[in-house]
Formats: sequence, structure tokens, C-alpha cells
Amino acid sequence: MDTDRIVAWAALLLLWALPLLHVALSRRAGPWRPPEGSGCPIGPRWGWLVMVLLTGAIGWLLMVARRRRGR
Repeated sequence: MDTDRIVAWAALLLLWALPLLHVALSRRAGPWRPPEGSGCPIGPRWGWLVMVLLTGAIGWLLMVARRRRGR
């Protein structure tokens, strides 16, 4: 494998896959189910997963910042 491929795979892993895995496994990302009485059919964790899936590391940083502000 040449250097360009290694850099591309490393960037994909570090900026997209690892943040996605962190949100999926983190207890502090919120519940999978929506709160009672909520009008939204998905829970907070699903929302964060979609954010990270679409925006990568930016969505993950938003989740981390939100968690720290919520303490």
C-alpha cells in the first residue's frame, strides 16, 4: 500500500469511525428510546449517531461539548 492510501484510511478511521463508535458505546450519549411524552420517534443517542454519521468529527465534538455543558 502506498502512503496516500494509508493516510486516507487513517483519516477515515480517526475522523469518522472512532467517533461513531464512541457515540454508540458511550453511556453519556443518552438513551436509545425517546423520553415519555416526546413528539420525536427517536431517542437522543440515535440523533447523535446521525449527527456523527453525517458530519464526522464535527458532530462528535458537538456531542462532547453538549455533555460537558450538561453536567
